[in-house]
Amino acid sequence: MAVERNGVARPAADEVLLITSGDLRLSANQVCWPAQRDMEEKLTAAFAQQGIKLVRAHAYDETLKHGFIASQRRGMDVFMNIHPEARLVFATAAWQYSHHVLPGLRSHKGPILTVANWSGQWPGLVGLLNLNGSLIKAGREFSSIWSKDFTDDYFTAALAEWLRDGKITHDVSHVKALAPAQLPAESAALGATLARELKHRKAIMGVFDEGCMGMYNAIIDDELLNQAGIYKERLSQSALVAKMRTVSHAEAEGVYNWLVAKGMKFAFGADSASELTLDQVLEQCKMYIAAMRIAKDFGCDAIGIQYQQGLKDMTPASDLAEGLLNNADRPPVFAEGTGEELYPGGPLVHFNEVDECAGVDALITNRCWSALGLDPSTTLHDVRWGEHYKGDGVDDFVWLLQISGAAPANHFVGGYAGARSERQPAMYFPLGGGSLKGIGKPGEIVWSRVFVEGGALHADIGRGSVVTLPQEETDRRWRETTPPWPIVHTVLHGVTQNQMMARHRANHVNIAYAPSAQIAEKALATKAAMFAELGVSVHLCGSALNGCPNAQRAPSFSRIWRKGWESTKSIAMPVRLSNLLAPIAGRVLPAAVSPSPDRLAGSRAARPASASRTMPRP
Repeated sequence: MAVERNGVARPAADEVLLITSGDLRLSANQVCWPAQRDMEEKLTAAFAQQGIKLVRAHAYDETLKHGFIASQRRGMDVFMNIHPEARLVFATAAWQYSHHVLPGLRSHKGPILTVANWSGQWPGLVGLLNLNGSLIKAGREFSSIWSKDFTDDYFTAALAEWLRDGKITHDVSHVKALAPAQLPAESAALGATLARELKHRKAIMGVFDEGCMGMYNAIIDDELLNQAGIYKERLSQSALVAKMRTVSHAEAEGVYNWLVAKGMKFAFGADSASELTLDQVLEQCKMYIAAMRIAKDFGCDAIGIQYQQGLKDMTPASDLAEGLLNNADRPPVFAEGTGEELYPGGPLVHFNEVDECAGVDALITNRCWSALGLDPSTTLHDVRWGEHYKGDGVDDFVWLLQISGAAPANHFVGGYAGARSERQPAMYFPLGGGSLKGIGKPGEIVWSRVFVEGGALHADIGRGSVVTLPQEETDRRWRETTPPWPIVHTVLHGVTQNQMMARHRANHVNIAYAPSAQIAEKALATKAAMFAELGVSVHLCGSALNGCPNAQRAPSFSRIWRKGWESTKSIAMPVRLSNLLAPIAGRVLPAAVSPSPDRLAGSRAARPASASRTMPRP
């Protein structure tokens, strides 16, 4: 090895350097370290098969008992001793904070490969997808690969390609830029109208402390967000705690009793350090009320609570409150003094972990689904893991989507009666708090992800189905992941496992249900049109809109709207189209209500068909 730059030796021709990032919390890093060590041993063997030595760029810490980079400062210091042109592998077998290594990766000049294990228990793939999305937002070229044991043909061929060419080319032919002809006229017109109304009466996203767990990809710069008619109200989590102190015990009990009356179960115990207690749940109910009151005070259309790390030492987990906020049917909350019911008849859109990309997505979904008379309950999930399943009418790759704590009860089998609250893992949540857990009900969904790439907003959107698996298989998958959290068995239409991993720009994905495949296609078309009119570049994934009839064959919008409303009117449903558009009654809209062709096509084209992707998770 020869010294070539700033006193740092360039690795030999047969050497590749390895780095890894961990959590901020020592307990998590120590628990996850054995899985990381096991992965690195397998990865080292795989490189050796190619005649390459994989060399760690930072040492195991005997005092801390792990080998993760556990802070941004530590990451910067590690990169000071890495030659800027070295071939570099980032490998992860656990959830990790991308900002620990992002500064060094942004300035690194050599080829970068991100690698993750394929495991439910130790979901490195979740950490991988977050770092990949962050690198894409940062404009840094890289390649990516994943494997269960690092011996399969797909991994081996990809690794050989990267060592030879400095990049890996994955098949992403499932992604197509939205074209004007693909949208039925009624969907295009409705989406455009909703977009124009959003730009006329702008929306506010209340952000309770920006930047959760190093997720750089989850932050949208104001300049991009404002162009879509959406603005941030920057709120403080300390204000949320202060507002919780003004909520009475009786009000918190009212929320809890409402849930019990709906049939929701709580797995209570006596030891608050390891079990769920009523006091923890009542604090969560106070957070639910406080969050809605602050949202109303600031005129917010959506809110996001960071929680990690800012609140973990202050109050029980935010998840129960978040699941309630996103549900169309939820406990009523009233204003202090006036007694006015806040946000009656529907959700107050919440974006978990202050993921602003998910917040924009959920806000647009809420407008479109409400206008169509559909249940607007929506949530984000982690793209946690998946396996092929065959049997009981299913023969497909079934993804396990699982957000870290709570999803809206309308997404569950049995609704609230099928929901259960269990204590959040003590390793991540020292003050406890309950989840809002259930099994995703079978049905048709639209999935999507908003992301930043090339200094612009983009949206991937596709179709999927939530399927029913036998209880024993569901229980097995829960044991392989995190049992206190909700679980959704999902088949993505026209998207393979490797295509999803190669393309997806985040660890999160948004989902919303529709009562039938045909209505799901109409909802997707409306949402795509609204995005496009807002200036977001839309990318259709898999079989999205392949089943959408053309304007001549499509059932009328009014019939679809009535059918959707009839299927959901038994729950507390908010906004019919006339109500949503009431603010523009008597006002002349711009003559053109159809999205312009250049916006529908996406002025920033989707990637070509083949493109170089140049432990439990809280």
